[in-house]
Parts: sequence; structure tokens; C-alpha cells
Amino acid sequence: MNIGGVLSEAWDLYKRFLWQFFLTAFIVFVVLDLISALAAEAAGDSTAAGIFWALVALTIGIVGYFWVQAALVELVRDVRDGRADRSVGETYRAVQPRLPAVISAGVLAAIGIGIGFILLIVPGLFLLTIWSMIVPVIVIEGRAAGESFRRSREVVSGNGWTIFALIIITFLLVGISSAVIRLIFAPLPDFLDNWIGALVAHSLTIPFAAATLTTAYFQLTASAAAVEPDAPEPAA
Repeated sequence: MNIGGVLSEAWDLYKRFLWQFFLTAFIVFVVLDLISALAAEAAGDSTAAGIFWALVALTIGIVGYFWVQAALVELVRDVRDGRADRSVGETYRAVQPRLPAVISAGVLAAIGIGIGFILLIVPGLFLLTIWSMIVPVIVIEGRAAGESFRRSREVVSGNGWTIFALIIITFLLVGISSAVIRLIFAPLPDFLDNWIGALVAHSLTIPFAAATLTTAYFQLTASAAAVEPDAPEPAA
């Protein structure tokens, strides 16, 4: 797998279907970022209100974030043939049956990676790399939550350093782009900055990250299929 090739293909898909990517992320983040902005406002009013809104934001945020991730993976699969065959609503409905598995695996992975970073940074980076394909294997292959960890490691196997570098590059691109977008909205009042600035930044950058990792998934699985030995000929 070539990092430049993955980024180039992901960028081409992102540019060509920018509206679909943006809208798919926007309809979820408009709610998630509003709740986050409300939580930030409430935190300054009282401790009780801050805790309440923080719990609401966390609960809704977990469901919403992983749902949009699953939808973006499905959108990448849909547009790889050069056209978008589903509406945004149809894309979300298509991945809804996979949502429990995506949430379960995503939360477990986040906990494992977080512990890895707390104890020692290297284990966290290792887990981040080998589990980077969890959402694609659940959405595209229909794997169960528990099975997705093993399958993600299989997909990444032999390309760990390449995937690690791709993740770092993608995170840097997304982080820098998000910071620039947030600066544009910085003059707004704090509430609007926290809501609108975050909404635009997330809606524009998160889809590119999803497109990059999903493109890497397709390239890795295609390469693996190409090198598999042919089935033996039946005995005469």
C-alpha cells in the first residue's frame, strides 16, 4: 500500500463528492456540536447544570459520532464507482443495523487505546494502528463487534508502519485544517464559535479522515486478495 496513492484517491473522492460528504456529517454534527456548545455554556452557570449537560453530550455524542463514522464509510463504498447511488437518509438507514456493533467496538477500542496512552504511549499507538480498520470491517464485511478487532489486525498485518504513518499524516491534516476553520469563526460570540465553528470544521474535515482510512481498507484488502494463492485444482 502506498500512502501517497491512498491520500490521492481519498482526496479525489472527497473533492468529487464534497457535498455528499459534507451533508452526511453536517446533519449529525449540527446536533452534537450544539449540545457540546450548550454543555460549555452550562458549565459556567452551575456545577449541577454542567454535569447534566456533560452527561447528555457524552451519551448522545457516542451514538452520533459512531453513526456518522459508519455512514461515511458506507458513503465511500457507494461512491467508489464514480456515482452516489444513495441519499443521505438512505445511507444512514443502510448502516443502522451495524450501529450497535460499531458503538460497542468503538467504545472498547477507545478505552483500550486510552489506557495504552496513559500507561505508555507506544502501546496506545500500536493499538490505534491495528484497530484502525474496525469501523470499515463492521460496515463493509458485516463483522461482529468482537470479531472486528481480530479482522482489523488481519487487514493491517504487514502494513503496520504504513498505516501508522497514514494515520499520523491524516490527523495532522485534519487538525491543521480544523484549527484554520475555527480561527475564521473566532470573532463570533463564544456560543456561536463553539457551535458553528466546530460544526463547519467537523463537517469538512471528519469526512476526509473517514475517506482516507476507508480507501486504505479497500487497497489493503485488494492487495491481500491479489496475493492469495489460487485454489488447488481438483484431483483427476
